[in-house]
Amino acid sequence: MTPGPISPEDALKVNSNPSLISDNVVHDESNPKPHNVIHDIPNLEFNDVVHNEDAIRDEPYTYAIRDAIHRALYIVKSEVTSADFVDMENSSCGGGPFGRVVRCLKAVPERSWGEVLEAASEAKKLGEDDPRRIVHSFKVGLALTLVSLFYYCRPLYDGFGVDAMWAVLTVIVVFEFSVGATLGKGINMMLATLLAVALAVGVHHISTLWGGEVGEPILIAFFVFVVAASVTFMRFFPALKARYDYGMLIFILTFCLVSVSGYRETQVLDMAHKRLSTIAIGSCTPIMVCICICPVWIGVDLHNLVAGNMEKLGDFMEGFGFEYFDIKENGLSLSDNQYFLQQYKSVLSSKSLEETMANLARWEPGHGGFKFGHPWQKYLNVGSQTRQCAYKIEALNTYLNTDIQVPTEIRSKIQEPCIDICTESGKALKELAAALKKMIRSSSADSHIACSKAAVESLKLSLKRGIWKDANLLETIPSAAVASLLIEVVACVEKIAEAVHELASVAHFKTEQPQLLQEPVLSEEFNVAITIDRNSQI
Repeated sequence: MTPGPISPEDALKVNSNPSLISDNVVHDESNPKPHNVIHDIPNLEFNDVVHNEDAIRDEPYTYAIRDAIHRALYIVKSEVTSADFVDMENSSCGGGPFGRVVRCLKAVPERSWGEVLEAASEAKKLGEDDPRRIVHSFKVGLALTLVSLFYYCRPLYDGFGVDAMWAVLTVIVVFEFSVGATLGKGINMMLATLLAVALAVGVHHISTLWGGEVGEPILIAFFVFVVAASVTFMRFFPALKARYDYGMLIFILTFCLVSVSGYRETQVLDMAHKRLSTIAIGSCTPIMVCICICPVWIGVDLHNLVAGNMEKLGDFMEGFGFEYFDIKENGLSLSDNQYFLQQYKSVLSSKSLEETMANLARWEPGHGGFKFGHPWQKYLNVGSQTRQCAYKIEALNTYLNTDIQVPTEIRSKIQEPCIDICTESGKALKELAAALKKMIRSSSADSHIACSKAAVESLKLSLKRGIWKDANLLETIPSAAVASLLIEVVACVEKIAEAVHELASVAHFKTEQPQLLQEPVLSEEFNVAITIDRNSQI
């Protein structure tokens, strides 16, 4: 309900007693409902000071209320400190939507500066992790600048016109981080454009000759439907999708563009020629820049990835035995690097990455020790066997953090053969990884595999003898599971070694030269007889 106007008597009361004003509200002693001063006096000008007695007599409440408000504000300001004003401001800002907006606007500069620093720190970390990313960014800028000359140079622009923009767009689409990816996209785009342009010109010619004015659009629509449907279905074939999926997509795009546009264009051959030329220029430019300036070979990345995965598993196996049996020396664990407990996890999800890298590496020319036609698919076989071993290791890792406490006397009965298995298997995996990185045929891992197999036989013999006859069955289950998993890991390591040897044979890796011991040269002054026992072990 809207309060009524204030009487002159109420105004005089306010003038004599300012405490009646609280938050711009006048309280009438005879009326329990408060009167809002601002609402009752909408035309009140705060800075208009009335000094004339006649004005006071005509509007006595106006002057009285204004004077009371001035005195109330003075009292408030004299009693409230600066800290109180800050608290009042914060509380007022959070009191409603307007306050929240004001508080957000005040925090914008500080928040923006913090986001800028965070983005700069992240960019620095990305550059430090792989400096090739910075070089790649400059290479993309250089390729775009070179192709843009078709717009800047008048003679080049006169030859292509606005169609030169297709070359710029092609550079953006084709340029990838690695040489294999760039070559794959560029060659796919050029071949697909060439075939699509040729087929579209043929369709246009047939439609013009046989269709006439009425049947030409019908024939063009029919050919577009048949070609688009057929090529789209071909994209579902795994062999074609792996290498030519992008090319088939560009084929559909170019065919539809040229054939449909040719219905309204008279110079179909000229349009097809410009389209083909701009695509070729836009594809060749990033290919040349990508190969000639700090090339990134994805085949090398695949080679290092497969070798690195084996090395991660080797690190885990070497440290697992000491960690599981809690073997310490001078109070410190012999597995000094605890990171091995987690780094193997990246091997479990490496399948899709390896397949993509293998498909792109087949586009790359010969480089370094990798010839054209290098058996990249053999790396997938090695990677698959490595992941099978990683799955067993994942199961082993669960027994390091299990809540079931196995007594030490139970674990100690299988400690020696298990540690031998872990150590020898780890060394074999690391030897295989080192040989793969160096691209040599090495048999040093075979001796470690033989030792691990001997340890497996010893472990099996111990289990057959019933070493846990008197122990609680529930307490022996975890240790028996660990022993079983270690036996399976040795079989996986043997399969990995076979896959690596097969890769080395197909790729024609160099054979490692055995290190020959130099025989001592005896002086003629001394006649010394030396007997060498060939069967002795050093």
